[in-house]
Amino acid sequence: MSPGLYIHVPFCRSKCPYCAFYSVPSAVPVPIWFKGIRKETLLYKGRFDRFDSLYLGGGTPTSLDDRTLAGLIDHIFSHLDFAVDTEFTIEANPCDLSEEKLRLLRDRGCNRVNLGVQSFDDRALAFLGRSHSAEDAKTALTRLRRFGFDNVGVDLIYSLPGQPLETWLHTLNRALSFQPEHISCYELTLEKGTVFAGLHEKGKIQPLSEADMRSYYLATAQRLVESGYIHYEVSNFARNEACCSRHNQKYWQRVPYLGLGPSAHSFDGNERWWNVRSIRQYGADLDNGRLPVEGRETLTGEQVRLETLSLGFRTREGVVLRQVASVPESWDVLSRMETAGLVKVREGRIIPTEEGFLVADHLPLYFS
Repeated sequence: MSPGLYIHVPFCRSKCPYCAFYSVPSAVPVPIWFKGIRKETLLYKGRFDRFDSLYLGGGTPTSLDDRTLAGLIDHIFSHLDFAVDTEFTIEANPCDLSEEKLRLLRDRGCNRVNLGVQSFDDRALAFLGRSHSAEDAKTALTRLRRFGFDNVGVDLIYSLPGQPLETWLHTLNRALSFQPEHISCYELTLEKGTVFAGLHEKGKIQPLSEADMRSYYLATAQRLVESGYIHYEVSNFARNEACCSRHNQKYWQRVPYLGLGPSAHSFDGNERWWNVRSIRQYGADLDNGRLPVEGRETLTGEQVRLETLSLGFRTREGVVLRQVASVPESWDVLSRMETAGLVKVREGRIIPTEEGFLVADHLPLYFS
């Protein structure tokens, strides 16, 4: 599989209280970042094979003004090598998708849009600190279709404190009414360092119980699978095989990828490295002719094995049976896991069930 390219655009109109990704709610540093991206691109020229996926993530890439966004795309395609059938994804905010921006993206080859809807309930959107309304999301989805985008993803967040299951299923049904090619459903997590984590520490918000979260997850998976979607990763559902995210599958399958921008991560098959989490330091490093790398790690054989298990158990492909065969009592462990309804063994692979997806992060521990 060819490598993928990720570009981190660390700018948002406002910072959502649940978000732990590196971003700043200001456009002031955009020139520093853009200058740095152009330089970093040139430093990596020729170091990776031809890319067949490009993912602009953030932050909110569509918050960039049209001139900067066009310049970014033109620069990347001018200096790096891409396959003819490259999957080109951009993460988008519903309020950003003007006709001019959609025309710009379409004309420059963007063929996949992930829309950060999060909810079709205005009360939930207000709680999540989103800058758009349910009506804005509907308008954006309609406009995407009008401009010919036929690979549209919808990102949603569920299990909000105090949210009834019926309210969440209403949002899910509203999303389905637009027939998106891809749906990502993320459980609200109180990530360290976020506003929500701080409120939780002060006792001002409480997450749902583990039993409630289980009910939400299983109800979500059941509704989407019944609607014809493929549940191909813990949080991700696709209308068909072609709509599964080519880029994200590289992460789960440990395929090489290059990350450009502050805080972006890269992987070449053996070594992983990550950039500084500061726009100012990022720009300063590149102005001085050096890569803005904050740290590196070369994985040991055992780390590779455990990482392969950890990522594999998050997907419907599971893991190859021989990857656990060397673990003492592995057959007894597998038997207990099957009896518990967590996995199935099929054609030399250990495949997680829906119940297994619920505890995917714990499954590798059985074989450590």
